[in-house]
Amino acid sequence: MNNVGKNIRRLRQKKGWTLVQIAEKVQVSVPAFSKIETGPTDINMSRLKQLAEIFGVSILDILYDEGQNPQEALHNEASLLKQKIQEKEETVSSLQRKLIDLYEEVTKR
Repeated sequence: MNNVGKNIRRLRQKKGWTLVQIAEKVQVSVPAFSKIETGPTDINMSRLKQLAEIFGVSILDILYDEGQNPQEALHNEASLLKQKIQEKEETVSSLQRKLIDLYEEVTKR
């Protein structure tokens, strides 16, 4: 969660906002927002969405460090999983063919 807090701080500073200004926008106390930035307070999804809207970024921009491309990583992972599924389906098909061949062999006797 500490990276999320650092990313929130980075986005706040990029906008040139003080802790007081952002706390007012989020409608929390300055100490409460400070705890979000420093990590002791876990941030929920509705707060993430609110902050993304205030900063004008996506939730992914808050969750991941600047310069990272989580969508590309997810796409690569999805491609790898699709390939593994295809390999498993081919294995299942091969086993089904073997089962049919064995069944036919047994029923011929």
